[in-house]
Amino acid sequence: MEEIAQVYARSLFEVADEHDKLDDIRDQLGELADAIGDSRELQTFFFSPYFSTDEKEDGLDKAVEGMDETLRNFVGLLLENHRMPVIFRVRRAYDALWEDRNQLLPVQITSAIDLDSSVADRIGKEIGEQTGRKVELTQTTDPDILGGIVLRVGNSILDASIRNRLENLRKQVAKA
Repeated sequence: MEEIAQVYARSLFEVADEHDKLDDIRDQLGELADAIGDSRELQTFFFSPYFSTDEKEDGLDKAVEGMDETLRNFVGLLLENHRMPVIFRVRRAYDALWEDRNQLLPVQITSAIDLDSSVADRIGKEIGEQTGRKVELTQTTDPDILGGIVLRVGNSILDASIRNRLENLRKQVAKA
């Protein structure tokens, strides 16, 4: 199923790129996926085999105003091929393609307490310099890590938290 989402996302991305609408399509696709994800009724309607493709397309036209024609055609294709449930994975794949195109690297800093913004910015700047990409920095607090930080850079995690160190020490003592 994941491969199908990748194919659909790449196709949508290429068409949006041809029409210079990458950002607009990304925003509208996100809004549509969020609306469907937040509403059990919309999920039932769009994902159910009990409603015809025509009924679903009519419902889409009534529910969404101002949708870009490219995205509207794309969603119509998903409906026609009975692939609407992959909309969430298509969104993730499209976002990944968009981030890659824009050289964005998502970085999440988790710490036990709020870090000073200058410290977080310095961490983001260092990562950006080392990777050659624009860093999209988010910061969260989690008192459960006790101290230190956990960095999520793209798909990689650097866990320099005290909780992780204590867990590793516990494992070493258990082995001994």
